[in-house]
Amino acid sequence: MMEFLRKIFILLFCILILILQGCVSAPSYAHNACSVFEEKYFWFKAAKKSSKKWKVPIPTLMAVVNQESSFKQFAKPPRKKLFGFIPLLTRESSSLGYSQATKGSWEHYKKVTGKKFVTRISFRDSVDFVGFYIDQANKELGISKRDTYNQYLIYHEGINGFRKKTYKKKPWLQSIARKVDKQAQTYNKQLSSCMKKLDRNKYILF
Repeated sequence: MMEFLRKIFILLFCILILILQGCVSAPSYAHNACSVFEEKYFWFKAAKKSSKKWKVPIPTLMAVVNQESSFKQFAKPPRKKLFGFIPLLTRESSSLGYSQATKGSWEHYKKVTGKKFVTRISFRDSVDFVGFYIDQANKELGISKRDTYNQYLIYHEGINGFRKKTYKKKPWLQSIARKVDKQAQTYNKQLSSCMKKLDRNKYILF
């Protein structure tokens, strides 16, 4: 009996490890929303929940996360360099995780939402943060939540930075914002063909 229970425990442990690995690893086809959500169904549920809560389109949420971290859980900004080529211990900012939220922005998010146990390395929490930030930008600046181009500029420069139009001195950033906007449009077209199928999937584990 004990041997049987031991084997069951090992089997359940192995299944748990496989599930966790699936949640941690980046999706195989990051530029195809249907493929991402089919591979990471939990992400679909999290993105859908954030979209419903903050009234931000799923394609916009996913395009921002893709640009910020390439869907890598422990993504961090590059290290600072001495003389332009010697890497230092410190990094360019405190950004971390899927959303690349800084410590300050994350603490503000926790304070406003009342969420104490959220983490930047959780996709669910990160995609909710992106929705929250876009909602705040909409309230503060009146920029449509569907305007992915300007919303990304705000996400990168901050609300005050956008007010000061700091992005106008950064043509490289405007180029990236156009890229994010195009990716959101692509995600939108892709999801129109698989959303019903995704909605029908009901995984007991999630």
